[in-house]
Order: sequence, then C-alpha cells, then structure tokens
Amino acid sequence: MKLEDTVNVEVETEYLEEQSLPEDDRFVFAYHISITNRGDQGATLRTRHWFIADGNADVQEVKGEGVIGEQPTIEPGETYRYSSGSVLQTRVGSMRGYYVMEADDGTLFHATIPVFTLALPNALN
Repeated sequence: MKLEDTVNVEVETEYLEEQSLPEDDRFVFAYHISITNRGDQGATLRTRHWFIADGNADVQEVKGEGVIGEQPTIEPGETYRYSSGSVLQTRVGSMRGYYVMEADDGTLFHATIPVFTLALPNALN
C-alpha cells in the first residue's frame, strides 16, 4: 500500500446560522475532520493546503503549518479529529486540499482531503 493510501480523511459540515449575516453576504460554516491512519507506522501532520471556492467560482488558497495550532502524530489504527470553519460570501461553496504528512521513517507524503460542499440547508435541492 502506498503511503498516500494509508491516511483517510473524512469531513462533516454544518451551517452556522447564528454567526452568519446573509444580508451582508457572510455565510459561516463549520467543518469537522476525521483523519485515520490505516498504515503500519505513525504519521505526523506537518502542513495543510486548502482550496476554498465560493459560488462565484472565486478560489482562495490557504496554506499553513499543522491544524488548529497542532502538528499531531497519528499512530497506526488511530483517528485524529478537529473542527474549524470557513466564511463564504455565497450560500454555496466547496473546499478540497491535502495535508503534508511525515511518516515515522521521515518520508513525506500527501493525504488527500476530498472535495466537500459547504451549503445552506435546502440550498441544493
């Protein structure tokens, strides 16, 4: 199994109505990430790389070290979970990207973050 296939990323999203101001084109979403290590060695999350698209097809690229101030090491069979958020100017958007992971043996590899939709409830019928 390639290292890229050993880390699985799953995402759940929610619209945060109480923090949003639709009249000002401010739509706030939370996303909840689960990163599972299915490999046979630990993997440390070093950096994140996001592409955030709004409903106008404007894409913002975001890069940074770790997630929520951490660079967690995920041992074989373990899952690391965290939550964060994104603010869009449209009712619908999407995010995708990857994490740069470092295996215990020092090998760097990408863990793909699959594309996911950010949308107001009932915005996509």
